[in-house]
Amino acid sequence: MRSFPRCGLTLTFAFAMLLSFLFLVCGKPAFAGDEWPRIDPAELKMTSVPEAPGAPAVVLYRQVDRTDNARVPSKEIEYVRMKILTEAGRKYGSVELPFAKDREDITGVRARTIHPDGSIANFDGKVLESTIVKASGIQYLAKVFSMPDVQVGSIIEYEILRDFPKWQGQYGGLYGGEYGGRGYVNNFTWMLSSELFTLHAKFFAKPYTEHGLQVQWSWPVGLPVGTKPPEEGGDGVVRLEARNIPARPIEDHMPPISELTLRVVFTYSTEVPEKDQDKFWREFDRKQCDAVEKFIGKGAAVRGAVNETVSPQDAPEAKLRKLYARVQKIRNLSYELRKTAEERAHEGIKENTTAEEVWTNGYGYKRQIDWLFLQMARIAGFEADPVLVSNRKQYFFNKSRMQSSELGFTAVAVKTDGGEILLDPGGYLAPFGFLPWEETGVPALKLDKQSGSWIQTKLGSSDTTQIRRQADLRLSPEGALEGNLTVTYSGQQAYAKRIDQMREDEGGRRKALEDEVKRYIPAVSEVELTNQPDWNSSESTLRAEFHVKIPGWALSSGKRTIVASGLFGNSEKGLFEHASRTHAIYFEYPYGVVDEIKLSVPEGWQVEGLPKPATVDLKAAKFSFDSQAAGNIVILRRDLRIDFVLMEQKFYPTVRSFFQSVRSADGQQITLLPRVAVSTGGS
Repeated sequence: MRSFPRCGLTLTFAFAMLLSFLFLVCGKPAFAGDEWPRIDPAELKMTSVPEAPGAPAVVLYRQVDRTDNARVPSKEIEYVRMKILTEAGRKYGSVELPFAKDREDITGVRARTIHPDGSIANFDGKVLESTIVKASGIQYLAKVFSMPDVQVGSIIEYEILRDFPKWQGQYGGLYGGEYGGRGYVNNFTWMLSSELFTLHAKFFAKPYTEHGLQVQWSWPVGLPVGTKPPEEGGDGVVRLEARNIPARPIEDHMPPISELTLRVVFTYSTEVPEKDQDKFWREFDRKQCDAVEKFIGKGAAVRGAVNETVSPQDAPEAKLRKLYARVQKIRNLSYELRKTAEERAHEGIKENTTAEEVWTNGYGYKRQIDWLFLQMARIAGFEADPVLVSNRKQYFFNKSRMQSSELGFTAVAVKTDGGEILLDPGGYLAPFGFLPWEETGVPALKLDKQSGSWIQTKLGSSDTTQIRRQADLRLSPEGALEGNLTVTYSGQQAYAKRIDQMREDEGGRRKALEDEVKRYIPAVSEVELTNQPDWNSSESTLRAEFHVKIPGWALSSGKRTIVASGLFGNSEKGLFEHASRTHAIYFEYPYGVVDEIKLSVPEGWQVEGLPKPATVDLKAAKFSFDSQAAGNIVILRRDLRIDFVLMEQKFYPTVRSFFQSVRSADGQQITLLPRVAVSTGGS
């Protein structure tokens, strides 16, 4: 049995069995022995592709082979062969393989580079795990590796093996798939299009259809022109072949990539799929409502917990807040690293079947904790209902697709004197009344045993989610800025920081905050975190304090010193620079960025000129900037507000002009006359 660069694992018996299966039903798969597909000499000579003029690189061929099983991890092999056409295309030699930790793992990689003369450089490096940060602020986890000696004209090819463990969704219960006998099988998707034009691709899948499971597939945004729909053969393998798949443009702040990607979605069900939309959701509501009520039960222990937590004299909101805070103390398994059955048994973790067991065991998944709170709220006298919430992190929910797995998040609707509020106590560290951004401004189904009722979650505003930066800095005669900076994150910003860093140690958290501040500043800077942010709180704010030093921030120009006013403007630099745009403009959530900078100039220096004030008000986006001087103190104030999430592409010129105005204001300068120039009266 051969070996190749892997992620610290060895080839398993299950993998060997997968190879045998794929060879029988799909033809020769990617990871079959040491052989690679033969390279066509015409591909080595290729310098351009007529169907993709000017492309920096193209995918020559791609193949995906998948097999599902309810009792062992599902497995997928992907092979990619790519041609580098221009100097800009060499960047694709740095391969990023995004993956969802705890839901999948990339367990095998092999790769090689073929030069135009036919010589070969095999990959023998390391595959690393890294958080990728894009210019638009998007972050994702990826396995990354660098192909050897990539040149213009090279062909790079790689094969990867993905394992999909048997998970029931981090929220417990049926989420993203169905039970298959004693096991579990998850829905999956073929992503047909990518960042690059693809000349030829084949897809194979062997769904698991034992124990009464059925599978259906659909293509929500269509198929490539001329592509026949996927078909299932007599061997149970679903096949699709496509040619000339258009590239998926990548733009700043575009809607979720998955939503725009040509794809085929496979959905498992234990019943014959319902074609009538209304009937589908009525039946889904009934089943989910029954499941929730069965889980809640009538536990005496929960009633006792409510009586211990709240007092009859408490005001209604005080009761809710006390119950919310108490439930959040329960160990939340959804936000822990995935454990094997053996690890769970060693820790004594059993499967909770009722809300009472969640309480008595002191642990549960996010969904289970939400339903425990639902029961406690009802016991305390509140009218409360379970809510299934869609999310817009990957897709925009469309109930006509009848994909119940897209309602994978949970919340509790509680009626109060001030109206109905949605609460998410099972969201680790989620403040009272808070929903993560992906669950805001989306459809949700409130379960009620009848037909359910569709509601829309609230979106939030730039007042509730902000980055507020307050700096007290001193300019040295040599032009260096140094002083203290306080950054206060609120709303979605604070919550995202805590969740993103919850598994990091103190050093990792420190580095993440310091690196972010460095990204604000359009110059080389030294940044040191000086306080201990409260990472484990469910408060709506997170405060970080820094000491900052920026050498050479001020520059001499004759007898004057010029100081750039856009100290933290790097975040908007380069944003929406292109004259045209393909996609709508999409921000994850409304937000505000508020800066107040106090700049002390050296004693005896004179402030000769200040930046001009600026104001731009588009209602959905606002910006203001002003400055003032008193003695040797300069105050700069900057306020940027974005109060929309999705805006049609036709409004792009207006949005682009708005950010150009922001950059123009940030590009202004403060003019100073040093002591010598003042004393001599220089001009």
